[in-house]
This record gives sequence, structure tokens and C-alpha cells, in this order.
Amino acid sequence: MTTDGIRVRVLGDYGPFSSMGKSIGYEVSIGGSSFLVDCGSPLFQQIGGHGLKNIRGLIITHCHDDHKRWFTDLSLFNRYAPDIQHKLPVFTSEAINEGLLVSSGPALNSSLSDDSKMVVDLAYDDYIDFRMLGPRAKFRIVRQDSGAGGSLLAVVDAQGTTVGPERAKIIINTKNGTPRLLFKDPEYHEWIEPEQFYPFSSTTFYEEDQNIYHGPTGYTIEAINAPVWHGVPGIGLRFKTATESLVFSGDTAHDIELWQALHTEKRAQRLNCPRSEFEATPVIYGDINDFIERVWGSERYHEALAAFDDAVVIHDIATRKSVVHTDYRRLEHTVLKKERTILTHSPNTMTSEWPLSKAEKTFLIQGDTFSEVVGEELFPMDAAVYHKQAGRYYVGYRNRNGSTTVYENEGILNLGGEWCWENGTELYTVDLYEDVGGKYLPKLGDSDISSYVERADGRVERVTYHKDGSLGTVVESLRGRLLVGCAATSDAGGL
Repeated sequence: MTTDGIRVRVLGDYGPFSSMGKSIGYEVSIGGSSFLVDCGSPLFQQIGGHGLKNIRGLIITHCHDDHKRWFTDLSLFNRYAPDIQHKLPVFTSEAINEGLLVSSGPALNSSLSDDSKMVVDLAYDDYIDFRMLGPRAKFRIVRQDSGAGGSLLAVVDAQGTTVGPERAKIIINTKNGTPRLLFKDPEYHEWIEPEQFYPFSSTTFYEEDQNIYHGPTGYTIEAINAPVWHGVPGIGLRFKTATESLVFSGDTAHDIELWQALHTEKRAQRLNCPRSEFEATPVIYGDINDFIERVWGSERYHEALAAFDDAVVIHDIATRKSVVHTDYRRLEHTVLKKERTILTHSPNTMTSEWPLSKAEKTFLIQGDTFSEVVGEELFPMDAAVYHKQAGRYYVGYRNRNGSTTVYENEGILNLGGEWCWENGTELYTVDLYEDVGGKYLPKLGDSDISSYVERADGRVERVTYHKDGSLGTVVESLRGRLLVGCAATSDAGGL
């Protein structure tokens, strides 16, 4: 099998509240190098210490724990493993790195000396080799000496010059004391929050250098922020070769109608003081949303729409009332294309007509298409529906006489009664197969005394249990023999 293209091994695709564990993480292999994208899955169990030594770097998309849960462990591993001579290379944005520095402090700020006789203080960069993705901001909040041992917060530009309150202000939230930057956009002449308003390509707020990583064999890794709308500082990623483009969208609420509202709606400020006083005040205590006049700029909106052009996309998904992820019911209101999208970060139970990822699946991106890697073979994701349930994964192929009905209820799909779901409108029927290690096998009945077990050599046995023991029989995969949109082939139902 060819090794060209971009290979993605899904280490974990469940969210923080899943009973299945294995939160978000991927191993991306490109041009002979391997990177970790996020580290929320049990890496030492899945890749092992020896494998982790060969990783070129860790890329963090944001600081939610389901994406960075093993960050400090990896940092400590690189520092103390006797045969690793380098710090942990961490690729991320300036803002996310600042979050990692703060959140990792309790684990990394101190240790014992080499002779174990003293408690010693350590710095973040004693562990971490930070490699910036994305541009630096031209303006930032800093703490300055106010004289007599005091200090104050101020906004400075790239040269360290203090910026006046007519152009930039600091809003300190009374709930958590977090200072956020309020900025007067020179084109709109409106007060905005620049980290949300501008895409990375904007030179109004960001430096021109995008800090794109150039790999040794010609591939690139780029941070994108325009389509990422998640609440906390976050980035998407674009892996690019001469012929492939793979985008990790990052956790985001992707909805064109929402995005359009963000950049077109002009908000009235809610000032609790005269306008002249507001304009002259450099630091204000309150809610920054009382002062923001527009959330996104037009530049960010149009860049977000174009971010997925000609790319295979790995995109987070949710069902029912998630405000920080893309709602399955709203996929038709995205710019994503079903044939080039793999949905991830899904709940424990989900039915989808778009391909779903699953921990330990591997995908290969070649050109503008993707396939699943199963052993030495490549297969398309060509089922009518994909279903995850209690750690198992199923695929359904349309058959007018199929035994399983696909229902739709308020935009959410389900497989009906046997899964104790809320049925709804009947859409069509399918033959259902269990996916075991990428191999498709007829679904066993709920009362069946058998189960499928994948062996170390990759073959699958159907193990039947008796009162005196069990008996395993090797079964062959039906994948590649199932007809898309039709009943299965004549031998597809047998073992």
C-alpha cells in the first residue's frame, strides 16, 4: 500500500463527559514525520513510551482538558526519560501557549534536584520547546511599573509603546478578574474584541508572519482561526502537501447563519457612564459584551467560508443544544461537503449519514479524497448510515427489505426500538453490520450468545459461549462486497 498522502490515526474522539474515555487525540503522519494533534487520549497505552519518543511534536488546538489531558505527563516524560535528550516540542498559538503555561504550573513549577536533596523551582521552558503557529498580536495587555512599588495594566503595541484609551482599553470581568482587550477598529470605527474580530491574516491586529511550520520534506502546518468559534482561545489546523490538504476544524460552532449574524449585527453599547468618560478611561471593570459593537469583521467571515475549500476536513459534531460545537441538525447550514468530511468528537450514541470517526480507526488522505486503512487495504466510507453505541460501531447499507429502520426525529437520526431511542419519521431500511477493526460483519442479535473478537493477527473470530466453555470460528469481512444503495450481495448475510 502506498505511503503517500496524509495518514490520520484516531486515538480518541469522545468528549469530556463520555463514559467511553479516549478523549480527543490524533496521530498525523506526513512526509515521514508524525505529530500528535491534541493529547486527551491515553497516549502511553496507545502509542507507548518508545513510540512517543519518535513524535516530532505535539500540537494543541485549545486548552479544554479533553484536548490536553496528558500534556503535563508528556512534558514530564520528555524531561525525565533517560534516553530523551530534548524538551517536548509544542506547536500552538501564542494565546493557547499562555493558557498552557498557567494551567500546567502546579505540575511543572517545582521538582527535586538531581540528587533528590532539594525542592527546586523550574520554568515552563525547562520542559517545553514552544514553536509558535499563527501570528503574534501587535497589541497586548502588560503590567507596568506605576512607581513606589506599584503596578498597573496597560495596552502596548509591538514596540512597547503605551496605547491610549481612545484606541484600546482593558475590560476586567468582575466574575473572574480576567482582563480582555477592547479595541477601536480603524475601518468600522467600532469597539471590538480583536482576538474574536480579526482572522490571523489581518495585519490590523496581527503581525504579517503567520509562523507556518515547514516540514523537512516540503509539507506545511498552518494555524487558522477564522472558522473556530468555541469560546476559549482556539485554532484549527491545515496540513498541506503538494497534492493534499487536511483541515482539523477544531471544536467550533460551525453555522453560516450564525456566522453571518456575528459579522453583520451592529450592537448598541450599554454604557454606565457618560460617553466622554468611557472614551477617556483606559481600564473598566465590567462585562466586555456591554462594550463590543460587532463580534466578527467581514474579513473573518469570508475567510471562514473559504477555510475548507479543496480540503478533507475532520470536524467536531454534537447533537441537541450544544452551544460550542456544530449541531448535526445544522450540517446543511455549513460549508462542509459530506464526501470530504469525517465527523469526530461525537457523543457515546449517535447515528449519522456523514462518516463518523472512532478511536483506533486510521484514514489516508490522498488528493481530495480519503479512505479508511484496514490492514494493507484501502476502503471508501460508502455506507448509508454510521452508528456508534456503547463503544461499538456499526454501518448500515440500504436495502428495501432491511431489518433495521432509520428514523428521523427533529433532525436527529436513530435506529429505532432496539436501541430504545425515540423513533420518529421512518426514512428507509438498512442491513446493519458491525465494524470490528474496519471489517464489516453481520450484526449479531441482542440475545445472541456470540460476540466478535479481533485477534492479534488482525483476523476476527465469532466466539460462541457455552456452559462448558467457548468456541471461536474465523469469519471473513464483507467489506467491499456490499452494494451501495442496494441489498447486500447474495453471500453477504452468511458467515
